[in-house]
Amino acid sequence: MYNIRLATKVFLRLLLAFAVLLGAVQFFRLLLLPGLQSMFHPGDSVTSLLRRTGIFVSAVLAYWAYVRFVERRKASELRPAPLAIAFGATSGSLLIVISMLLLFVAGVYDVSANHAMQNGLLGVAGLILIAAFLEEITYRCILFRILENAWGTIPALCLSSLIFALRHLENLEGRASMQELVTMIVSVTMTGAFWTLVFVHSRNLWVVTANHAAWNFTIILSGLPLSGIEDWRGMAPFVGEYRGPTWLTGGIFGPESSIVTIVILAISVTAMLYWAKAKKRLISGVAKGVDSHELPQPDARHA
Repeated sequence: MYNIRLATKVFLRLLLAFAVLLGAVQFFRLLLLPGLQSMFHPGDSVTSLLRRTGIFVSAVLAYWAYVRFVERRKASELRPAPLAIAFGATSGSLLIVISMLLLFVAGVYDVSANHAMQNGLLGVAGLILIAAFLEEITYRCILFRILENAWGTIPALCLSSLIFALRHLENLEGRASMQELVTMIVSVTMTGAFWTLVFVHSRNLWVVTANHAAWNFTIILSGLPLSGIEDWRGMAPFVGEYRGPTWLTGGIFGPESSIVTIVILAISVTAMLYWAKAKKRLISGVAKGVDSHELPQPDARHA
């Protein structure tokens, strides 16, 4: 009976958190932005900037309000941490670069041409940053954290990472073989686990967002598909091509689904779990409920 009550509380808390976040973003997109457009008639570039900035600000304010008035605590995961953010971005880019370099050396990947930076690449970077931010506030700050408060770090990590992977199935749009489908689910589950552990170690939204965005943008710069999306390959400074079996190349999903990336992620996740346990950053066992306690904070030298 207790487990049923706890599961119900978790579901209701998740429902409320997502309703607040989605409601704020949609309020801006469907009401405030059209109002601003009708009053000031901005051009397309200004409208795009307004849209992205407004979505970002709306999501941050909505999450802050949820934490402050529902969980009744300070939103410490929103604190600024410039050095940690820079380290997060660098490490996110470096990890996927290592995988792609190994595949390049092995002859699996090839750069067939290169050209000047495209004008739209800066806009793509902004879009990637906002997308990474929305995914991290959704899957790590809300889904993982609420599940963690109820059932502990490891169960929450496993469940939220699997949900994160299943959410990416729509990127394939029925184009994938069964092998590519299974490999994609494994790879994105591992990627979700990796970013969850970045959050566990930093307890900071901006650090994990920087890691996520840098990972994604590095793939775009290589000229290879990003999570099965081909839209931005033409804007990359390099024309990337790959040859070989899909389990090695990643197939239509791109380098994230390569067995090389999966192995690197598996090693990283294992090491970060060991480190988190050693530093006592894991919440073990079953918590007493979904009411959030103050987030465990990393040591100052890790902040």
